[in-house]
Amino acid sequence: MSLNGKVAIVTGGNSGIGMAIVLELAKQGANIVIDYVAHPEATEALEKQVVALGDQAIGVQADVSKVADLQNLINAAVQQFGRVDIMVNNAGIETRTSVLNTTEQQYERVLAINLKSAFFGTQLAAQQMIKQGGGGRIINISSVHEDWPMPGNTAYCLSKGGMRMLTRTAGVELAPHNILVVGVGPGAVATPINLSTMQDPALMKKLDSAMMAAITGAGAAADARGATIQGIPFSALASSSVRPRPSRRVRVTVSRAPASEPTLPTASSAPATPGVSDSARYA
Repeated sequence: MSLNGKVAIVTGGNSGIGMAIVLELAKQGANIVIDYVAHPEATEALEKQVVALGDQAIGVQADVSKVADLQNLINAAVQQFGRVDIMVNNAGIETRTSVLNTTEQQYERVLAINLKSAFFGTQLAAQQMIKQGGGGRIINISSVHEDWPMPGNTAYCLSKGGMRMLTRTAGVELAPHNILVVGVGPGAVATPINLSTMQDPALMKKLDSAMMAAITGAGAAADARGATIQGIPFSALASSSVRPRPSRRVRVTVSRAPASEPTLPTASSAPATPGVSDSARYA
């Protein structure tokens, strides 16, 4: 499988899952725009790793909660590499607060970075893909918590549930333009956003118990409700359609156009912030 000549944008790309995605895309031959909001030295080091793999990369400092900054990412890709073929909406934060104590500021920040950025990242990338022709791939990095409740992290779960429906609906809208929209919902991953959990043995024990319960019980029900996959390389999602097979570890939604158009109803019908896990580097 090769992505030679393809151009990808990865939001929140200089740490955690985003960094792993950048490196995998580079291994498959893609040139990459790496979005970051802090730690330019980490971005520079990552750029060097991409170059060492024989590809090109540029870091662009952009706050994805702002539509103008998302447009800057698109512009940078076009100016540097001539096009956009793959958009990975990966940036995300969480506050670990419940529905009872989440502040308006916390809610708005989580929704802006996690969901608003994915919506407008999808919109702007799709517009560019349609303009240049040839279709493209939009990959939304969600979470198992798009479907699995996580008490004490309500705004995060809400944002990820929104990403799932964004993937499904945008996929139907964009399929006629040969743009495939994919949602990937990872489980718990050792990234900066989960640092506080990894450093607390009690929280790790609680997480392990919850994951085991999902695997033996709730996970089976989740599998029955939606498509999930295991063992498909990320690069496959970026280069072609895939046929999911059952798993309880990662949820992947591949949205396609229906056989016929549905009948639509008528009109009548920054640096790390206290309480926000690793908000400076996304996730």
